[in-house]
Amino acid sequence: MRRGHKTRRIEMKLETINYQAHDSAEKFVQSLRDTGFGVLSNHTIDKSLVEAIYQEWQAFFNSPEKHDFMFKPETQDGFFPSEISETAKGHTVKDIKEYYHVYPWGRIPDSLRENILTYYQRANELAAELLQWVETHTPADVAVNYSIALPKMIEGSHKTLLRVLHYPAMSGDEELGAIRAAAHEDINLLTILPAANEPGLQVKTKDGNWLDVPCDFGNLIINIGDMLQEASGGYFPSTTHRVVNPEGADTSKARVSLPLFLHPKPEVVLSSRYTADSYLMERLRELGVI
Repeated sequence: MRRGHKTRRIEMKLETINYQAHDSAEKFVQSLRDTGFGVLSNHTIDKSLVEAIYQEWQAFFNSPEKHDFMFKPETQDGFFPSEISETAKGHTVKDIKEYYHVYPWGRIPDSLRENILTYYQRANELAAELLQWVETHTPADVAVNYSIALPKMIEGSHKTLLRVLHYPAMSGDEELGAIRAAAHEDINLLTILPAANEPGLQVKTKDGNWLDVPCDFGNLIINIGDMLQEASGGYFPSTTHRVVNPEGADTSKARVSLPLFLHPKPEVVLSSRYTADSYLMERLRELGVI
């Protein structure tokens, strides 16, 4: 833990919502409102596809081939090695991770292209439905803040990012205070995340405690990003979350995850202060990415 502070665990749990249930949309949006997160089971993303992607990309990160796809600063697609990993806003130590940015228009290894683009399409389709749930269950006095309907914000967007994250097994010589992903908020509207192959994701509750997010394989985890918070005038909170280091025998296990960061088209007006593009550029500068 950072600076030697101990984290007090609490028994409260995030409710897992059955996507197929008659009241799933209402429960999902209420969970977002209360915690910034929603966890769905029995959804439309094929578990076998996710499992195949985990295996394929773990092998890719284990191979020297990844260095043939080094990211391009001007387009931000490709492989980002651990030595240039993100430093979360307000922190000085880099996260313990490496990752690959997948865009349909970007560079993708041929052997990995089919499954990852199938996932990208299916996750985007589900994300549009979830945004419609949010739109439908937004109070009228909040919805007037939306410049256009939420699903329309992402329609045809080339900015939505699928990041394949790899958290390596712990070596024991990590930088003091470094964890897999320091406490942060996401930039985008919603983040869609299949439960990773190892636990570690935690959300910060309103009373300042850290809550484990259910990681049962097959669950889909959705959280609010800053852009939805901005567009809703703060009604939907962009919740602080992190990925903690494993302990005991689990330190030898790597972790792969597949967050889809749902971004509006650049010209979309979020508020009187920001367009989607101006907000994104401000945050990327804060992260040291550009």
